[in-house]
Amino acid sequence: MYDQPRPNLAAPAMTFDHMLERVRYEGAYPTRERAEAAVRTVLAALGRQLTGDERVDLAQCLPVEAALTLTAQIPDTQHLTGWGFVKDLAARTGVSPAVARWDTGAVLAVVARLAGPDLLARILHRLPDGYALLFGQAELRQPQVRASAA
Repeated sequence: MYDQPRPNLAAPAMTFDHMLERVRYEGAYPTRERAEAAVRTVLAALGRQLTGDERVDLAQCLPVEAALTLTAQIPDTQHLTGWGFVKDLAARTGVSPAVARWDTGAVLAVVARLAGPDLLARILHRLPDGYALLFGQAELRQPQVRASAA
């Protein structure tokens, strides 16, 4: 059987205010402003890593303000692993890697729900290793076959 495009069964549309409240809850942030800062920095960083149809499709799933933050970024030529993503975010924002990892997890958990399982699978397929955990998903790897010594 051949692959056919499937409709993206994403969560119902969410306003930016509702998204901020979800991120505030996920990250246990004390204020809405702190949640908004996390959303903007993490989505900007993701916008530097994600390209192609997945970038466009994700932008369509997000509230307008979040989509503009994602798509305003020019994609980097260097693709970072998940841990590289967190370290880069920490360096750009001046926070510790632990705080950057926390912010990333809080924001991307909400983004994953908005994207839905099909689009999220496509996004994770496009990105290097290490992003599944950032989106709150298990990272399954294919076993590598070792060449036997002859």
